[in-house]
Amino acid sequence: MGCGPGALTAVLAERLGPDSVFAVDPSPSFVAALRQRLPQVDVQTGSAEQLPFADDTFDLVLAQLVVIFMQDPKAGLTEMARVTRPGGIVGATVWDHAGDTGPLSTFWRAAHDLDPSAPDESVLPGAADGQLVELFHSAGLDQARQSTLTVRIELASFDDWWQPFTLGVGPAGGYVATLDTERREQLRKHCRELLPSGAFSVDASAWTVVAKT
Repeated sequence: MGCGPGALTAVLAERLGPDSVFAVDPSPSFVAALRQRLPQVDVQTGSAEQLPFADDTFDLVLAQLVVIFMQDPKAGLTEMARVTRPGGIVGATVWDHAGDTGPLSTFWRAAHDLDPSAPDESVLPGAADGQLVELFHSAGLDQARQSTLTVRIELASFDDWWQPFTLGVGPAGGYVATLDTERREQLRKHCRELLPSGAFSVDASAWTVVAKT
C-alpha cells in the first residue's frame, strides 16, 4: 500500500516474481512511473482506505513508511486486514520521527534551533514509540507485535544529504519550500554544522509492526 516509485515493490517482484506482486498508490504519477519501471506488476491507483481488491486475496500485505500519511490509519489498516487471507500477514513500518533516531532527526534539530515552531512529523500517527502497534490493535489486529529496525545510510557528502530536502517532498521538503533564500541558507549552514565533513553515515530507526490475520 502506498507503493510510491517502487522501492519495496521491486524487491518483492525480484524475490516472488512480478506476477505475484500487486501495488497500490493514490498518486497517478507514482503509478505511471512504477508501471513503466515494472511493467509485469499489477499497479493500481487507489487509497489504503478503499483498496481495490476482494476479501482474503493476499498472503502478505505491506505498508512501507506509509501509515503516517494515511487519511485514516485505522481504516487503512482495517482494509489491509480485509484483503489478507486468514493466517496471512499484515505489516507496516514508520520512521521514528517522534524520537531522535529517525533519518530526519538532524534536519529537524537544526530547523527547531532556528524556528521552534517549525512543523515536523512527530505529531503524525504512528511516529512515536508504541503508536503504530496501537493502531494495529484498533484495527482488530490483536496479535500485532512491534520491533525496531535500524538501517545505515551511507552518504558521499553533505550536499548528497541536503539535496533531497530541496525537492519539496514530504513535510521536511515542504518546510524548506516555505523559506526565503536567506532563511533556507541559514538552515543549510546550520545542518552542515551538525553533520560530519566529507563522507559520513546516518543510522536511522523505524518502528516495525507485523500481525497475523
